[in-house]
Amino acid sequence: MQITSSRPCFGWRRPGARGSLFGVNAASSLLSLAEDALGMRLPIRLRAWDGSEAGDPTGPVLVIHDKRAIRHVLYSPGELGIARAYVQGYIDLEGDVSDGLRVMWDAVRDARAADEDAGRPHITPRLVARAVGLALRLGIVGRRPPIPASESVLTGELHSRERDRAAISHHYDLSNDFYELILDPNMAYSSGFHHSPDLTLEEAQTAKLHLICRKLGLQPGMRMVDIGSGWGSLTLFAAEHYGVHVTGVTLSSEQRDFVLKKAAERGLSDQVNVSLRHFRDLSESGVRDGQIDAIASVEMGEHVGDEEYKVFTSSIHRYLRPGGRVLIQQMSRSNGAKGDRPGGGPFIETYIAPDMHMKPLAKTLGLIAEPGLEIRDVQAMREHYPQTVAAWLDNLESNWSEAVALVGEEQARVWRLYLAGGSLAFEENRMGVDQVLAVKPSPDGVASMPTSPLAWLKDFS
Repeated sequence: MQITSSRPCFGWRRPGARGSLFGVNAASSLLSLAEDALGMRLPIRLRAWDGSEAGDPTGPVLVIHDKRAIRHVLYSPGELGIARAYVQGYIDLEGDVSDGLRVMWDAVRDARAADEDAGRPHITPRLVARAVGLALRLGIVGRRPPIPASESVLTGELHSRERDRAAISHHYDLSNDFYELILDPNMAYSSGFHHSPDLTLEEAQTAKLHLICRKLGLQPGMRMVDIGSGWGSLTLFAAEHYGVHVTGVTLSSEQRDFVLKKAAERGLSDQVNVSLRHFRDLSESGVRDGQIDAIASVEMGEHVGDEEYKVFTSSIHRYLRPGGRVLIQQMSRSNGAKGDRPGGGPFIETYIAPDMHMKPLAKTLGLIAEPGLEIRDVQAMREHYPQTVAAWLDNLESNWSEAVALVGEEQARVWRLYLAGGSLAFEENRMGVDQVLAVKPSPDGVASMPTSPLAWLKDFS
């Protein structure tokens, strides 16, 4: 898309613009440049480091504290450059970050109704020359700022065991104390089941755990595998409340140690084992083919990768006994819209979940069914996730000083941006989350499943 503009390159003052530096209004010139690069009007009020302001007087206020913010964006145009500037504190969004991002996404959608490329950086030689000239005038020119320490740096073959372990460690080995600050007492790091709007976070997560256990038909003495067991919310809950023997599976040593400690404290050590292994290597933990009654994987399948997902579902089929059930709760993206990325975008892929691959629900269902699993129920939970994430974000903001003391301000700002943006993605249907229940029928087709989902939903009002 070629962007044309009749605006003067420098010194053009927007309505409401004030302040200047050597005859150049920094805020107005930067806002004009950004709008031409993105092909749309930005519904924000921009305040630059020199005190100049420009833009919509009623819009969210974006404050540029440091010129290094502009260098980040010049060296990495788009989402990643802006994220780097934000997590290092070079820019801020005044007020509620979620509200500010919502205003921006509303404007992008409106602009894309007329031009599908609106909101995506379109860099032309003329725009580059204009940016260089403005940088010289504003004294922005300089080396690329240091990359934030909170970014992931992975090496090795994609989805090799070693790289998968490093990717999981980047996010989940941050600090158990930090996660205890954010999550509910169950330590469930996945969407809750908000079957009633007035549920607390703990109540919604407890309801989700009961829902999973009921869908799996858990009975005392059964053998269960929890792939991607995290901090043991489901592993410990199933053992304690449903009397099953659970093998949790994680690549995070922090999580394994946390769960084993909790199991000992609750007297569950004889029922709970946690294996620090890849799901492909479960035979080394005593998991035998055709011996498992139930398998759960709660928001772990996104980390498996696209090509490896067939190995994932075929492994589940192999481990289950005939009549055994599997419950997969998994996030999804359409991957159909222009510019959509299966990893969630540059910020998520760089700071939160490197190598994550979210796929359309329909593709996931096909991959689950392919090895011989029969899909019996799909429950959409997209509207539940914003409520869960809002509670996590409230916990973060309410305990901000403690969070910063635990992980540092840069990492705390990563999480603020992550939670605010993630909640909005589910709210606006750019991401989804679903529970998929499947069974491994016997050779003669017997599934031993209830004939109605009321079997597990009847007690939820």
